[in-house]
Amino acid sequence: MPQLAVIFDADGVLVDSFEAHAESWQRLAEECGEGMTPEQFAATFGQASREIIRRFWSPAGLTDDRIRVLDERKEAIYRQIIADRFPTMPGALELIHDLQHSGFLIGVGTSGPPENLALMLRELKGENWCQASVSGADVKRGKPDPEVFLLCAERLGVPPRQCAVIEDAAPGIAAAKAAGMLAIGFCSHGHSHEELAAAYWIVDGLEELSAIKIAESIRSGK
Repeated sequence: MPQLAVIFDADGVLVDSFEAHAESWQRLAEECGEGMTPEQFAATFGQASREIIRRFWSPAGLTDDRIRVLDERKEAIYRQIIADRFPTMPGALELIHDLQHSGFLIGVGTSGPPENLALMLRELKGENWCQASVSGADVKRGKPDPEVFLLCAERLGVPPRQCAVIEDAAPGIAAAKAAGMLAIGFCSHGHSHEELAAAYWIVDGLEELSAIKIAESIRSGK
């Protein structure tokens, strides 16, 4: 049988990070005298921080160097928030174990910085289950561009058509589909079924997924 793989997004899928990221944006906005409304945050959750800063704050005349500094500060605040109590998404480890026992290769493709990815993999003992990972620093173009998932599949050594992606945001679903992979929408905090409508199927909890269901969907060519 051909080798199958699942690529997880990190924020909002493996990490229940919505509230921590919202708080980190608010703290950063207060520090630098800018704004970030709840609606703006929800609409961009899962995208690279540098792209969000460029979209909302760059008209104020921010240079690329300043955007980089703000990006690094925002993510440092986020890591401080979750350091004491890491918010593992319910059902994540159980699904990972199921996939492992069924012979899947497992990767992580995130728009976040490598420091966030390293923290997550350390807390979730990624050395036991993650065969490949890609952070926002590894790619030139963020989601909805498929680069992050294509690179992860390449590192796994699995063709895109034999991969499924579990994502919680519309840009990630678009990236997975553009990569030629099975796109599974996880409707976590801050998202809606309507937003994820382009996914092959949508779940409200990771407990609804199983290795058997994912394998059948990939092999059917959906």
